[in-house]
Amino acid sequence: MTRITELTPLLKRLQLGPMAATLPERIALARREQLDYASFLEIILSDEVNRRAQRRIELRLQGAGFEETCRLEDFDWSASITLDRRLLDAVFSLEFLDKHEHVLLVGPAGVGKSFPAQALGYSAVRAGHTVRFSHADDFFKAMAQARVDNSVDRTFRSFLSLDLLILDDLGLHRLTAQQSADLYELILNRHRASSFVITSNRAVDEWLSLFDDPILGNSALDRLANASYQIVIEGASYRERLSPHRALLGKGGD
Repeated sequence: MTRITELTPLLKRLQLGPMAATLPERIALARREQLDYASFLEIILSDEVNRRAQRRIELRLQGAGFEETCRLEDFDWSASITLDRRLLDAVFSLEFLDKHEHVLLVGPAGVGKSFPAQALGYSAVRAGHTVRFSHADDFFKAMAQARVDNSVDRTFRSFLSLDLLILDDLGLHRLTAQQSADLYELILNRHRASSFVITSNRAVDEWLSLFDDPILGNSALDRLANASYQIVIEGASYRERLSPHRALLGKGGD
């Protein structure tokens, strides 16, 4: 142990400090298995590679802005909703990211669209992709603030420099002329270069009415619609199943 204590400052100087925590265990393994020096070195370096990969994933998950950790295996399939599982399985293969395609999740409020959207983002991060989750209104607010701060280019690039951008709740209200232009530019610049996941309470064929300028709307939506998986979710409220009141009633409470 004294020897490991002496090694710790050297490991830290080489930015290998976390290795000190597992070194005693690895040394014990090497002695027990009578490993040669090369095999021992391979084990401790593999540990460090795996540790750094896990740390990168953790940082990307933190930076993605998810509202909660959502994984597809945690989705409550007993909920009274319907969707095309074949399409859902297809998008969770993540091949759409390699092809720079998009996923549009539509359905009435409360059916759980944000859950698979964030679960897709979680899977994408785990696969090594850069992801950002943002409410659509937050994108428009960020662009409006950027015009005040004179940081439009930097802010806009922050929404472009990602493998996957998740825009949640698009279409809560009709867009202004500036918002229409911002969304058009976002779609135009990301189309065929990277991917969207977009959730909305409105059917895709209703999105044109959101745009202040129908020409911009047609141009933007034609790009999205012809390079996307469109998954419609219908049924009773998924959120209602998660409410503490409903949980209490389910246990026989008053």
